[in-house]
Amino acid sequence: MSHSPQIKIPATYMRGGTSKGVFFRLQDLPRAAQVPGEARDQLLLRVIGSPDPYGKQIDGMGGATSSTSKTVILAPSSRPGHDVDYLFGQVAIDQPFVDWSGNCGNLSAAVGSFAIASGMVATVPADGKALVRIWQANIGKTILAHVPMRAGAVQETGDFELDGVTFPAAEVQLEFMDPSADEEGGAGAMFPTGQLVDLLDVPGIGRFAATMINAGIPTIFLNAADLGYTGAELQDAINGNPQALARLEAIRAHGAVRMGLIDHVDQAAQRQHTPKLAFVAPPAGYTAASGKQVAANDIDLLVRAMSMGKLHHAMMGTAAVAIGAAAAIPGTLVSLAAGGAREAVRFGHPSGTLRVGAAALQANGAWSVTKAVMSRSARVLMEGWVRVPG
Repeated sequence: MSHSPQIKIPATYMRGGTSKGVFFRLQDLPRAAQVPGEARDQLLLRVIGSPDPYGKQIDGMGGATSSTSKTVILAPSSRPGHDVDYLFGQVAIDQPFVDWSGNCGNLSAAVGSFAIASGMVATVPADGKALVRIWQANIGKTILAHVPMRAGAVQETGDFELDGVTFPAAEVQLEFMDPSADEEGGAGAMFPTGQLVDLLDVPGIGRFAATMINAGIPTIFLNAADLGYTGAELQDAINGNPQALARLEAIRAHGAVRMGLIDHVDQAAQRQHTPKLAFVAPPAGYTAASGKQVAANDIDLLVRAMSMGKLHHAMMGTAAVAIGAAAAIPGTLVSLAAGGAREAVRFGHPSGTLRVGAAALQANGAWSVTKAVMSRSARVLMEGWVRVPG
């Protein structure tokens, strides 16, 4: 019996924000995987180690969580006014599919430095901040990354601390431009139902007040109290309860139908990355997963979010954009929990706190957000080649 050798593909393993993933240059992928389709999906599944019925991704680069089962493909941008095209693939852990329906806001922080190191950015300063203009190809949005430079190279180390990441690093500021606009820059359906707050009926489970918003990533916000939660829960309180996870997934599926993202709740299983489901509560003190004490007067509200069927250990970057956008608009569940609309909000999540700002405008009765801003950090963990069976 003959055995084909493994394929060797240039790759870089990077942390961005509170996530990490495998980064590729489009030109380095096997030819069949340089275009969307089955070959690309199968390659990335094998790289990450999915599907894995054991849920561990032992035979791949994935870390068996939604935050670590991620892939990125970058190429010099063909779009005017941009440096790099950024495509994100969320790889399912125990199922054989890659979800291309949304962005990863955390890994967006690593795109700029990878693009600079790969020669995709024409002009960068030797010292100071390099502006990298990113086209987020999954959702058709522009992201501006302000990447620190020192002595002609990306500065990765520093004293910026990000809750959910153990060690400090250099700060990368991200601007998510027109996160509620459509791909052509027009006014998108920021509130797809036309309401700031809806009543969401979930058969057999209940009726919930919900803010459903498209900003950063499609997100469904609920009141923690309506779910029987305080908003200060940590991962073990929810992820160890199969009944709670099934209930939250059912709510997410019905919300996805209501937002027009899928036609039937059964389709939600093949669209795990979007929409996100989050629940909010007024500020209260709690102990974060690290043991850090978060005081009620340190935050404006509490937020917990589900990602790929589990409570996230911190906060997804794109969901943070949605939080900032909703907090800037009077009458959403987010701004109500925060005690009123505000242009910048600091919220408590399971690992600590995060601040995000957003500028919202209302014209002809419709809301839009011109940009959302937050800081993350990123660094290269390993670079070289990843190998997969031929």
